Amino acid sequence: MLERCRMSPNVRPPDLVAVSDEDLMIQVMDGSEGAFAALVDRYSQRVLNTVYRYISDRQRSEDITQEVFLRVHQHRKRYRPGGKFSAWLFTIAVNLAKNEIRSRSRHRGTQSLEYLQEISGDSELALVDKTRRPDRYTEQMELQKAVSEAVSELPEPYREAVVLRDLDGMSYEEISEILHVPGGTVRSRINRARHMLKKKLLPYLIGE
Repeated sequence: MLERCRMSPNVRPPDLVAVSDEDLMIQVMDGSEGAFAALVDRYSQRVLNTVYRYISDRQRSEDITQEVFLRVHQHRKRYRPGGKFSAWLFTIAVNLAKNEIRSRSRHRGTQSLEYLQEISGDSELALVDKTRRPDRYTEQMELQKAVSEAVSELPEPYREAVVLRDLDGMSYEEISEILHVPGGTVRSRINRARHMLKKKLLPYLIGE
């Protein structure tokens, strides 16, 4: 479905390029396949990345991404004009990713190595010097695993908030809409998640 809907930059209708997400969605509600294709083109990679960060399974992430846009199309009449399309879209994506997690006996998260420095919260902290060990690749893999496990072990409310904020780069307002919690709660969860991650990953940090 997504492959059929994605458009090459050379064939993308120029009149849709500057159209807002919300206006495109209104066109989708009226039956425009071109508008739907434009939204898929804009958001498929972001949705895929978000789902993947939840479930750490590339193939399933692609399947779920397809399901996200299938539901957008099937339930297009449920979209409320005036609401932010991206919030509605990522609410669907997050809910499907969470359903996938619940259906698994074990979930492993995945994060970038740079994220370890981000969540440390202190500029003087740094990753353990890789030059101290001969096998840098092995150490990198160990660190990757540690970060992944630390994130996957976070309670769900904290994990989803910190993933959406620090890895997907969403605003507090967007996260509030997606998770249906007040902005203050979003900030509290993110701060708590960062504190918990820093504590779990302390052995991989220096400078304390």
